[in-house]
Amino acid sequence: MFTAAGCSGSSATGAITVIPVADRQSPVEMSATTVDGEKLDIAVLRGKPLVMNVWGSWCGVCRKEAPALQQAYDELRGTTNFVGIAFDDTRAGAQTHEKKYRVTYPSLLDEGDLLLQLNGAVTSRAIPVTLVLDARGRIAARYVGAVSKETLKDVVKDVSG
Repeated sequence: MFTAAGCSGSSATGAITVIPVADRQSPVEMSATTVDGEKLDIAVLRGKPLVMNVWGSWCGVCRKEAPALQQAYDELRGTTNFVGIAFDDTRAGAQTHEKKYRVTYPSLLDEGDLLLQLNGAVTSRAIPVTLVLDARGRIAARYVGAVSKETLKDVVKDVSG
């Protein structure tokens, strides 16, 4: 269903794919330890849209988009859940990234298998990637590259529809 090019380099824009309701696959099942050492099963976040951002502290584009994601989280709090996935990262590197960019939503630490649970929506060659899951936990949209706050808010609004 999804294909992706390599890392988006210094690009501030990317490509969005919106999946019609009838074409959405099964809900994403994912449980892992957060960067802060807490266990999180994303099933507890169902009932509202979920923004899922795959990032790495080593990724320049990911660092560039971090403030926009946090601003979107602040503005959508209460109506939309957020979770990050720190991909190919160390706990210390991910914690430093979250502290530096004041990221307050949880991020799961990917220890090698989380991307496999995303129904082919993200490959290791394509980050940052931001997914929007519908209230049932199904992938409803994917944005490859650094997403802006306004674009993300618009996609969440469309998915919440």
